Amino acid sequence: MPGIQRLDHVGITVADLDVATAFFVGLGCEVEGRMSMSGEFVDTVIGLPDSRSEIVMLRAPDGGVGLELSSFTHPEHKPGSPAAMSNELGLRNIAFQVDDLQAIVDRLAADGYGLVGGIGQYESMWRMAYVRGPDGIIVALAERID
Repeated sequence: MPGIQRLDHVGITVADLDVATAFFVGLGCEVEGRMSMSGEFVDTVIGLPDSRSEIVMLRAPDGGVGLELSSFTHPEHKPGSPAAMSNELGLRNIAFQVDDLQAIVDRLAADGYGLVGGIGQYESMWRMAYVRGPDGIIVALAERID
């Protein structure tokens, strides 16, 4: 039976592409490319006539699933709730495994990105925190401690 082969990427629409890119690069993602998107192909796929956007493709150092950041110049983006919580419908977070949770949380706090809640510990295996990034994106950071 035909089916999916792999998870390729996750797409997130952002207001300021440079700010969002800097945030994810600061976490350790690597930029694979940046390009403008417009034309019949993309209009057909996304269902928005005469669309124009710019995208940045990022990937974590392990080469896993890609992260596509998009910013639209036409039609204008529609803001979501920058304070959305985990129980609201829709894509709620993107998660990364990290090597030093506290250091990353401290660095992000210095850049103005705060915790959604606190740093939690699951048994003696994981420490985890949600950080609210640009445009209210919740980024889950998990450190394996066992």
